[in-house]
Amino acid sequence: MPLRRMVESIWYARGTIPYARERIAPTGSTVAVIVLGDAIIETPDDGHGPAFRAERGFLIGPHDRPVINAPTGETFAVGVVCAPIGCEAALGVVPATLRGRVVDLESVWAPATGLRGDLLEAHEPAAMLDLVEDWLFRAPTPVAGLDRCARAVALLEADPTRPIAEIAASVGVSHGHLDRQFTRIVGLSPRVLARLLRMRRMLQDIDVAGDVPWADLAADLGWFDQAHLIRDFRRHTGVTPTQYMDAQRRTFIPGEPGDAAGFVPEVVALPR
Repeated sequence: MPLRRMVESIWYARGTIPYARERIAPTGSTVAVIVLGDAIIETPDDGHGPAFRAERGFLIGPHDRPVINAPTGETFAVGVVCAPIGCEAALGVVPATLRGRVVDLESVWAPATGLRGDLLEAHEPAAMLDLVEDWLFRAPTPVAGLDRCARAVALLEADPTRPIAEIAASVGVSHGHLDRQFTRIVGLSPRVLARLLRMRRMLQDIDVAGDVPWADLAADLGWFDQAHLIRDFRRHTGVTPTQYMDAQRRTFIPGEPGDAAGFVPEVVALPR
């Protein structure tokens, strides 16, 4: 099974953010992080879930609300962003059991302990990324229905406003069958993932340095009106569109649209 089907990205991060914490909007993916430096506090459900202090690593399950990321010092970590269909195939973890949760990575993915040791012995970021890729290649888990759900996800990514019944018909199953299989493999229902993909596309397309035609965006991406867009925007990012734009403009150097999509920096400190 090609790794690119299971994994969206493998990343390395080292440094200190110039603010206390940040909201990170959901994308439909699960995220595994191996912590190599100072602890990181992750709080799901836009800060309303139980905070998890990660000393060695954490896994963010599929979710539809922002996760609050609060480093306690310098961030030094390596991470894997699984594709929506990739959590069980890449890590052997059923994502539906982790929906809306942040858990200790080593408790659900045994190879994390050995991989962390290898990473601590490596010195160059490129070597670390190669190590993670090698570990992921070792034992992919066969998942029944993966191909069908992969096709369904691809159809939703192409047009997240397309009716789910049409998606189900296109992949040869009933609406109910797709819902059940999709929710098991992705950890979210097709309808929820479609909403996340719409928001993700909009955030990636926004030029925060310019004027944003919110009404036009709402119409183009299938919202009934601007009020419905604002409601979903707040649920997705934890803030209003105006607050999102202000936070992005205040914090990030202007670049290509989508460079920091979905990140909402905050200056308020989390309790340690």
